[in-house]
Amino acid sequence: MDKPVYKRVLLKLSGEALLGKTSFGICPDVIGAVAEEIKEVVILGVQLGIVVGGGNIFRGVEVARNMDRISADYMGMLATVINSLALQSVLENIGVDTRVQSAIEMKEIAEPYIRRRALRHLEKGRVVVFAAGTGNPYFTTDTAASLRAVEMEAGVLIKATRVDG
Repeated sequence: MDKPVYKRVLLKLSGEALLGKTSFGICPDVIGAVAEEIKEVVILGVQLGIVVGGGNIFRGVEVARNMDRISADYMGMLATVINSLALQSVLENIGVDTRVQSAIEMKEIAEPYIRRRALRHLEKGRVVVFAAGTGNPYFTTDTAASLRAVEMEAGVLIKATRVDG
């Protein structure tokens, strides 16, 4: 088997990628297939960080015209936490050691985002799912993915916007 081109990868997985053929929420078949592909990458020895969007559950920018934009953005961040926890659960059910780190503190369900801790998890072969974007309103999860890729010293940032379900 060839050695992977990149030692460390940051995957940006949009919330819409988890929809499959549904119009809302998480398609079990799609998240299961995504998890299996992630497992294959981890087996190759790639250190993998993931930023998951929340557009399959809530898109803050789309409803901001009817409510405070900052509140709407925080609601969108919470949607990313839901997706992150779902992905963690599916990954761990297939034997992939995973940690969720949140940019917004939620100590009962996720570790706080701490760069050095995230790096250590990656070095130990754990998948790290970064939840709640940057933790700041007005910034997209695409921005969070770019930021985390630089912070994690990833060799490449890959964006998966839609996965066929």
